[in-house]
Amino acid sequence: MDNKEFAKKLEYRTRQFGISIIKLSSSLPNTIEGKVIRNQITKSGTSVGANYREANRSRSKRDFKNKIKISESEASETEYWLEIIHDLKWVELDSLSLIVKEAKELLALFTSISNKL
Repeated sequence: MDNKEFAKKLEYRTRQFGISIIKLSSSLPNTIEGKVIRNQITKSGTSVGANYREANRSRSKRDFKNKIKISESEASETEYWLEIIHDLKWVELDSLSLIVKEAKELLALFTSISNKL
């Protein structure tokens, strides 16, 4: 698989991740605390793909690296919020495990890409 094909597949994957985060966030409790975490995880979870898309349209290698680092950071933050949701037992743990796995994989991918730049 060449870089262009890899980038297209990863853009799709991060978009699907964002959609799964939005669906998850809509199932969180309708409390003040639930709304805060809903807002935080929705922003970080959708930002992973948005910044990766921007990286692929960057004007320079420096700009690309900066956007990749942002995607990495947002993936890490999303993983943190998923851990909070898990620890609070706010959603079915079986359904959460797939999203957590994907968050970890995306974080590993962006960390690897970042380290190669």
